[in-house]
Amino acid sequence: MRFNHIEKLPQELIANLDSLEYREMTEIQAESIPVALEGRDLIAQAKTGSGKTAAFGIPTIMGINSKWFAPQVLIMTPTRELGDQVTKELRKLARYRENIKIVTLCGGVPMKRQIASLEMGAHIVVGTPGRLQDHLSRETLDLSKVSTLILDEADRMLDMGFLDEIKRIISHIPAKRQTLLFSATFPPKIESLSKHVLKDPVTIKIESTHTSQVIEQRAYLMERGQKAQAVIDIIQSQKPRSVLIFVNMKLTSEELADELYDAGFAVQALNGDLEQRERNEALLMFANTTVPILIATDVASRGLDVKDIELVINADLPHDPEIYTHRIGRTGRAGSRGVAITLYTQNQAEKLPSIAPSAELSKLDKLDIDKKFVLFSDMVTLCIDGGKRSKLRAGDILGTLCKDIGIDAKDIGKIDIFDYQSYIAVQKSVANRVFDGLKKSRIKKRNFRVWRM
Repeated sequence: MRFNHIEKLPQELIANLDSLEYREMTEIQAESIPVALEGRDLIAQAKTGSGKTAAFGIPTIMGINSKWFAPQVLIMTPTRELGDQVTKELRKLARYRENIKIVTLCGGVPMKRQIASLEMGAHIVVGTPGRLQDHLSRETLDLSKVSTLILDEADRMLDMGFLDEIKRIISHIPAKRQTLLFSATFPPKIESLSKHVLKDPVTIKIESTHTSQVIEQRAYLMERGQKAQAVIDIIQSQKPRSVLIFVNMKLTSEELADELYDAGFAVQALNGDLEQRERNEALLMFANTTVPILIATDVASRGLDVKDIELVINADLPHDPEIYTHRIGRTGRAGSRGVAITLYTQNQAEKLPSIAPSAELSKLDKLDIDKKFVLFSDMVTLCIDGGKRSKLRAGDILGTLCKDIGIDAKDIGKIDIFDYQSYIAVQKSVANRVFDGLKKSRIKKRNFRVWRM
């Protein structure tokens, strides 16, 4: 079903969606958008990568009064990574409307910056429960005019122990409102919360498992102490361009990253011991292909906005099937094909069918391994000490690189613009020219510091 089949969607929105290559609706979008446009409360259960941000974002943006600079929509997310992802997607969806302001209130960013943004007015607030509660206690956030509440990945928020914070935050929102609750799973805690915060909701349930037609799932038995070699063998047999590897412990992520690095692979570990800035940069370099292998604890199993991850490896068997579903959902997104491989030991063999029921059992010694294959990147990331607050746009940076420095556009990768920094992925062959050129050149008549990541 196409977006233009929904009568209430304006043509300007349809044109914007078309420019974003949003043409065919996903199942969750087709089911949710008409209900949300009617003003009904909604419970939607769908797996990660199903297109739920657009499912709630499209009707939400349509309902904003752009002339009234007060928070009209509150979106709660479990993590900063997901909050940033939601904000980024909403800004794209809102391009067809002028002056729609979206503010992100998550941890890891100084409160003063967020307070200053709120003082300038906001239509949509996206935030994590902890930071939202901080602003409410300081009286820097007024939710008295919110007419739409969205709980994104509600099950994850409850898993992280945010139930009390969610209830306290909701107590600041008018009882007369629309509430949309999105969750990948529907445990008893979610059922209890939905009864507390929703009124006569419409319930939509999209198949929560990943079909074998989209994600090829396999499991390999390994011996203890064989993990690093097993991971290397799998990569050298699959020969992917990008790999997301999940482990259960922070120490394992670092040890496995060290072993892959020693074997010649470009790899980055992502875990809770990293500072927020380091986590953001690790995710960014994985997304822009500077680092093709990311080894993560489950902090990255949700809210990771990276397209075209070809291979997911569970180097550690997850503790329950819900975590497994979220992990492998990082590949095979939006209908594309992906591969998910799980490693397990003999003493985990009985548990495996309940965790990964769709995984086909295989043997490591049957892999067709290319020992010469080593996964690394031809890209380098450079950082510019200026971003949205400096009025920088991707086009400004691209113009300087191509016109002033003489870099061919084909050698320039993804350009990410944040509030105070901008990141550019470029081919290694031109990295020195770009670095030296940016140090000497002016962007929008200003000089900016630049450094290699």
